Amino acid sequence: MQVILGIDLGTSSVKSMLLDVDKGVIDVITKSYEVSIPKVNHAEQAPQMWWDATISTLQILKNGHKEEFDSIVAIGFSGQMHGLVVTDSEGKPLRPAIIWLDQRSNDQLAEISSKIDLAEMGRVMHNRVFTGCTFSSLLWVKENEPSIFSQIHTILHPKDYIRFKMIGRFGTDASDASASMVFDVGKRDWAWDILQRFKIPKGIFPECHESTEIAGVITEECARQTGLKAGIPVIYGSGDQPAQSIGNGVVKEGLIVSNIGTGGQISTYIKEDKYDSKLRTHTFCHAIDHANTIFGAALCSGMSLNWLKNKVLNVDDFNLMSEMAEEAELCSKGLIYLPYLSGERTPHMDPKAKGMFFGLSLGQDRRHFIRAVMEGVTFSLKDSLEIFKEIGIKGDRIIASGGGSTSPVWLQIQADIFESEVRVCRVKEQACLGACIMAGVGTGIYKNVKQACDQYVKFDEKIYYPQEQNVLKYREVYQVFKQLYERTKDLYEIENYNLY
Repeated sequence: MQVILGIDLGTSSVKSMLLDVDKGVIDVITKSYEVSIPKVNHAEQAPQMWWDATISTLQILKNGHKEEFDSIVAIGFSGQMHGLVVTDSEGKPLRPAIIWLDQRSNDQLAEISSKIDLAEMGRVMHNRVFTGCTFSSLLWVKENEPSIFSQIHTILHPKDYIRFKMIGRFGTDASDASASMVFDVGKRDWAWDILQRFKIPKGIFPECHESTEIAGVITEECARQTGLKAGIPVIYGSGDQPAQSIGNGVVKEGLIVSNIGTGGQISTYIKEDKYDSKLRTHTFCHAIDHANTIFGAALCSGMSLNWLKNKVLNVDDFNLMSEMAEEAELCSKGLIYLPYLSGERTPHMDPKAKGMFFGLSLGQDRRHFIRAVMEGVTFSLKDSLEIFKEIGIKGDRIIASGGGSTSPVWLQIQADIFESEVRVCRVKEQACLGACIMAGVGTGIYKNVKQACDQYVKFDEKIYYPQEQNVLKYREVYQVFKQLYERTKDLYEIENYNLY
């Protein structure tokens, strides 16, 4: 028996999957945790919390599947992207990790923009620098916590910290590093000239490798803490977006993933080194084939529904919310939701953007609010599809992923708004599966990624097709949705408005 362990370190939880090479997925264990908001616009997590949660999932897997757990022959990773972990020479975090939701680095963005114009950002990074990315967060630490900055030995991304705890060696991969916004995507290496311009020591950046390369093996200390056998090979792994695309079988051009998790992404695989010249989307290194992945990112997709559930409606669970949304009329009786609860990336790249419910009337109830959130999140992802069309990227079908793929009404909403057939992968934890597949390729269990995807990636029989009358209605509402940000964005700049 050969078993692969895949670990996906997300924003809301860590998930660990056991994959039997011959039989498929054995089990997935999830351990949830929270995002710390110590101040307005700050978003942090303690790396030790990630590690403790990871250990917990592994202990549960070992207790429930001892024979299979003892048969693990390779380990792979997927992880939330853009985050900053600063460590000393022993790998101990010097402060809580600053994660992708963080909005504190507006002053640093202004500094970056004064020294790097958009043309150079596009040519080198293929991306616009934004708050919550490694580069701007690191500059914030440099300027606001100089004593901590002076102690930094190595910076890591979130999943790199977990891998360090397992193998005792620093390092990162090209997919995660390219999302730092201080990386030369075309060269697949750190943007050394830009780092020098900002007086950031080169030595704090770890060696960058490809995702399927072997990074090291499980140490005796890790074995003692987790129950894993010492000596198991561990690959570098990748950011969660490329891992998820692999887990959905998107390893060739022409397929598009609509992922609605905490955030949301519309993404696809491209061989060409292509990016949006207006820098409204992201082009990062893919985990395979020295290819790239291009995607639009929304900050508060599933998080919008979670916010509505926990802080507004106090509804018991998401299944009930899905049923309630299905009871509401199409287009929510004119209620339109902008999901900009923490600023927004694609297409606006505006950390000051605000959320909104527009079109309130006495005839609406909580069912319409739930459906409006689902529709508004989907409209925000359609913005990315429209940009894809502008730059010549086409998709034959859309594969729904994340929490948004578990709701039938939300899947139909996606089909109608995207005007495309929508399918769902049977394995629900696609990022974990992608991590397993990368580990299998990196250790020679599979000849290539396509072979593994052909074996494990299967789709539900039900296909969601766009319904013509729904498509026509949503086209009209989408035009209003697009105008709401443009007509209100100047209000976000009013000085006293932002004092809260």
